[in-house]
This record gives sequence, C-alpha cells and structure tokens, in this order.
Amino acid sequence: MWAVCKKELRQFFSSLTGYIAIIVFLLMNGLLLFVFPGTNIFDFGYATLSNFFELAPWILLLLIPSITMRSFSDEFRAGTFEILQTKPLTKWQIVSGKYLASLIVVAIALLPTIVYFFSIQHLAAQNGIDVGASIGSYIGLFFLAAVFVAIGICCSSFTNNAVIAFIASAFFCFLIYSGFNAISNIPSFAAGADYYIEMLGIDFHYRSISRGIVDTRDLVYFFSIIFFFLAFTNRNLSKR
Repeated sequence: MWAVCKKELRQFFSSLTGYIAIIVFLLMNGLLLFVFPGTNIFDFGYATLSNFFELAPWILLLLIPSITMRSFSDEFRAGTFEILQTKPLTKWQIVSGKYLASLIVVAIALLPTIVYFFSIQHLAAQNGIDVGASIGSYIGLFFLAAVFVAIGICCSSFTNNAVIAFIASAFFCFLIYSGFNAISNIPSFAAGADYYIEMLGIDFHYRSISRGIVDTRDLVYFFSIIFFFLAFTNRNLSKR
C-alpha cells in the first residue's frame, strides 16, 4: 500500500499540475475571504471563519476531482494497470494506496489555511475566534474531503478518460453534498421525512461537526460512506 501511495505522490508532484492545483485552491480561498465583496470577512465586522467553511466545500468539489481523476483512468489508458496487478499487492492495497495519496495531497492543500485562523485571531479586537467551533469545522472539512476523495477514486475506476472521471466525480460529490438537503426541502416531505432525508447528505453531518461537537454518529456516517465507495472501487477493479 505504501509503495503505491509513494508512487502516486511522486507522480502528482513530478509536474507543475499538482502544485498549480494547490496554489489555485489557496488563491481562490484567499480572494474570496479577503478581497471579493460579499464574501470578504472584513465586511462582517467581527472575527469569524464561517465564510471559509461555507465556501471551502464548493472549492474542494472541483479541486478533489482534479486530483483523483487520473488515479485509475491513466493506468487503464496507458496499460500500466495490468503491470500493477502483477505486483504482490491485493486490490485493497492498490485502492488504499491511491486513496491515501490523494488524501495526503488534499491535506497539504488544507494545511496552509490555518494561517487564516491565526491572522483573524491576531486582527480581532476583543475575544477573537471561537476556537472550539473552528477546530470542529476543520475536522468536518477533513472528513468531507475524505469522502470526496473516495468518490473521486471510485469514479476514476470506471473509465480510462480522465475528463469523464472528473465530471462524474464532481457531479456525485455535488449530489451527495447538497442533493439530499435540496430534496428534503420539497414540501411533500415536510411532514417529518425531510429530517431523515437530510441526514443522508454530507452537509447535515458537516454542519453538525462544525458546531464544535464531534458526535460519533457523524463519524460513523463519514467512515461508512468512505468504506462504501472504496469497497465499490475494489469490486469494480476485481471485475476487470
């Protein structure tokens, strides 16, 4: 697994593509948080990172598919997946190695955003940022990214076209993030089913952890979704 992970990391950072993806992510967040009107945190007049945690999932929805789209599609297109199968590795080790490598790249992209926390904390006039809520939001954002990575890896295992893998993973990430929340707002589900439908989406559990309370039900949800998509990827590879 570690051999696959290191190979993927070397491949990702061997060209400018990997660095550009991370730089664009940080640049978009920086512009939205500190420059553009409407989302500029200085316009609110108080120390908060709520805008960042609301906007970051939507940016990750495009960043993560661009990271994962080549995971298996390039292997199929170049014919190197057959070579990979000759190695003393199980399908689970291959899937886990590629998943872990993509997750490390996303974590590297998220790590510099901690600067936003310290910057706003330093600029705050009185109490500063709610530390507990911010830590909870970062935990929620990491798990949200982990689910997106699992979806991206799964979509990449279905095609040898990286562009199709990108479009499919972005669509399914969007669907599982906000689709259930949108469906729960349909008036016909207002009698009580709306709550349970909303619980199926990532947004519900992401907002729950963002309050600063790490509930085991939210963790079980995230781990279950990650396992489901990785297991589906493993099953798809076994068919090949």
